Parts: sequence; C-alpha cells; structure tokens
Amino acid sequence: MREELAGADDLGVDAVDVTVPSVSRMYDHYLGGKDNYAVDREAVAALDRKVPGTRALALDNRSFLRRVVHVLTREYGVRQFIDHGSGLPTQDNVHQVAQRVDSGARVVYVDNDPIVLAHGRALLEENARTAVMRADMRDTDAIFDSPEVGRLIDRGEPVALLFVSVMHCLPDSCDPAALVRRVMARVPSGSFIALNQLVSLDAETRDFVTDFMGRSTQGQWGRVREPHEVAGYFAGLDVLDPGLVEITGWRPDSDLCCRHTDDVWFEYGGVARKR
Repeated sequence: MREELAGADDLGVDAVDVTVPSVSRMYDHYLGGKDNYAVDREAVAALDRKVPGTRALALDNRSFLRRVVHVLTREYGVRQFIDHGSGLPTQDNVHQVAQRVDSGARVVYVDNDPIVLAHGRALLEENARTAVMRADMRDTDAIFDSPEVGRLIDRGEPVALLFVSVMHCLPDSCDPAALVRRVMARVPSGSFIALNQLVSLDAETRDFVTDFMGRSTQGQWGRVREPHEVAGYFAGLDVLDPGLVEITGWRPDSDLCCRHTDDVWFEYGGVARKR
C-alpha cells in the first residue's frame, strides 16, 4: 500500500491520515498483513520494546475467533453473525469459517475504518451472504437498523454478536457493559455474544499500554482492564464452558496447543448465551 495521504483514493474511500497509527492496521501488521503504513509499524515496534509478546497476543486472538465461529456454527447451529470492529480482512475471516460448515451462513462486518470498508467490500463483492458496513460499533441502532443487517440477519433466529479484541478500544465513558446490554436487547433469546479484551494483573503495564496507545492513535483507544471488569460485561448471561478464561484456554483444538503463560497482559473473555 502506498505511503501517502491519497493512498485511499484508489480504493474509493476518504483520504487516510497515515501520520497517525491505526489500531486495525497495527493488528494487520502483527498478523503479517500488508495493509499498513510505516507509522503503524513504528508504533508496533515501540510497543514491543516495552511489552514484548504482543504479536503472539494478536495470533492467539485470531485463533480464538476461528474456534468461536467454528464451535457456534457446528455445535450450536448458529447461521448468522455480526462482527463488531472486524478489522482488515485476513486469512480465515468469519464468513469463511462459518461457510465451511454451512454455505448458507450469513455475516455482517462492522468497522469505522475507511480502509477496512474498502478492502472488505473488495473481498466480499462476490459473496451474497456477507456485507461490510462502516459504522461505530457503539451505535447499536444504526447497525441493527441498517440495510445490511436488514438483508442478511433474520430477527427471529439466534445471532452471534462478536466483540473480539475490541472492548479495550472503548474508554470507560462509553460504558462497554451498557453496550453489551444494548446489543443483547436487540437479539432473540438463544443468541450468543463472544467477547474478549486485553487485561493485565500489573498496574504499571495497564497504565503504560493505555497511555501509549491513547497517545499514539489519537483517541482510538480505551483502557487495558482487569479480568473482573471483563467478567462484569457478562452479567445476566449464561457463560458457555469453560467459562471466562485466558483465550488460548477456550476450547483449544488439542491438548498440544500452545498456551499463553505471560500474566503481564493477556486476552481474556469467553462466549455467553442470552437466556
């Protein structure tokens, strides 16, 4: 991708300010993608110098997403997903995992990054059972009342709501727990939510990463939290086994899978069902 402000023009989207790192593009770089700029790679390098192992967190997170979608599709019969804060397309996107189980599975991707919108539309233009929309994941009414959701999501059937590694992008003033309550109120009983975010047991790490990312991304960040705060998001929901865990421990593909052993910071969460 060209390293210039007009680089988005070829994609038919608004100009992108490549002087400011993007959380989505930093994540893309961690996953080995090519849709990122020098400023994103520099931010990644600076973060890694203080808290090594961040790339492993990104890879663990992507693996968790694949397992969640596969389990919900195969074991629980879910056939429709809304992926909030989906990020840039990469290998094994939600629709690809779900449609390997059932080709009729439907997915709406939601993100507020114009580059995500452009690349998502390019990827999905030949897949009638998917859509990508540009929206703030906090704007529940705009998402659920959108043409994309109206076309693909059957309001009478259970739906899986995905908030995978995005809640740390929301400051406390946005009340992430209230967001969970809003989205769950818009879906029928038997629906699911998959949610995880970065946490740390170490106050210095929480403060450093929160401050670093807040300054680097100019407001695209919220806070690294503690596990008990994430647990609060699941109040009133039935959490699936094995409960809320460090995500490499959520239904691993085998006992030989690598587990995240660094408790300085890690991704924490799980999957729950609406009663």
